[in-house]
Amino acid sequence: MATTSADTGPGTGPDPGPGPGPGIGPDIGPGPGPETGPLTGFVVGVTADRRRDELTALIRRRGARVIEAPTMRILPLDDDVALRRATERCLAAPLDYVVATTGVGWRGWMSAAEGWGHGAGLAGACRGAEVLSRGPKATGAVRASGLEEAYSPGSEATDELLTWLLARDLTGRRIAVQEHGVPLDGFSDALRERGAEVIGVPVYRWTPPEDTDAVRRLVGQTVRREVHALTFTSAPAIVFFLESAHAAGLYAEVLAALRDDVLPVCVGPLCARPLQDVGVPATWPERGRLGALVRTLTDTLPARERRVLRTGERPLVLQGSALLAGAEAIWLPPVPAAVLHALAARPGRVLSRSELLQRVWAGARADEHAVEAAVGRLRSALGTHAILIRTVPKRGYRLAVDD
Repeated sequence: MATTSADTGPGTGPDPGPGPGPGIGPDIGPGPGPETGPLTGFVVGVTADRRRDELTALIRRRGARVIEAPTMRILPLDDDVALRRATERCLAAPLDYVVATTGVGWRGWMSAAEGWGHGAGLAGACRGAEVLSRGPKATGAVRASGLEEAYSPGSEATDELLTWLLARDLTGRRIAVQEHGVPLDGFSDALRERGAEVIGVPVYRWTPPEDTDAVRRLVGQTVRREVHALTFTSAPAIVFFLESAHAAGLYAEVLAALRDDVLPVCVGPLCARPLQDVGVPATWPERGRLGALVRTLTDTLPARERRVLRTGERPLVLQGSALLAGAEAIWLPPVPAAVLHALAARPGRVLSRSELLQRVWAGARADEHAVEAAVGRLRSALGTHAILIRTVPKRGYRLAVDD
């Protein structure tokens, strides 16, 4: 699998746009890589908007290169008419239940109400109701505002909140639902069907990103397998990413990459639902935290793509787009890395130029001269380790390893 990327800032990478097949596209030089770590050699796409810097730092600290391409952005609605109207509706009559879905959303709502002079009134209305919180972050925010939650599901699932509410008589009950980026239509509709008055509280909303070109590049890099993993911290981030792939005419190709070669790592099962709905398996930690997400990435990615090459001197490790020789990490451009992976998949065996064309270029327009050029660049990048790549006259190339 051909993978690499320059680690130079948000949305950057080797690719100006979608290209042909896996491993095809402009090569970038290996350049100085990050400190060697468990993720050295891997390129990880970060699609988050909020807490992006924190997530990026955690991944880089483990040796990976990161492509930052937020697929959506969060817009707070502190001065939004809809939020103010919803707050005033909550104050117009007693509330029976209040649902807190996110910590940042709850704090934003309380802060906005205070700015409008409704802080004490909203706190009092919530105090007179039963407050439900979706997970530890929402619970912490509720408690920080001087309130106590009546119920919080251990799974952090909105479905469990709904089940808890539907087990009660909701006829004539007033329920305020703090939304998290998009209206919770199915949730609210189910409550209304049981006779409740539901007030949706839109504290913030998710919109397309400012830098759509960065997302478009990430789509192309995913198709060409120039990233090894994508991280997602919200379901809308996945939806926006897939919509960008569809707009680029690469929807099917992106799904194929995510099913086979590019590892999608989500913060939790709710985040992963848009991928599961289209038949893409995803990985997530037991606890929905950034640190846990990075640990899952660190545990899973090397297990998928790590080869130990036995040589006469010392073992070398081929991991992602890097060859690791002790503390030395040799980062490779995309096509040479793909060639090395193809040879390492059959160590010691000769692969013809036509076989390498099929494995690395995957049907894209290329000929045997492209193979020869890629092998030349691979040898140049490997330096003293170039002796690993042996030419077998009139037959092809093989990887000179003990096994």
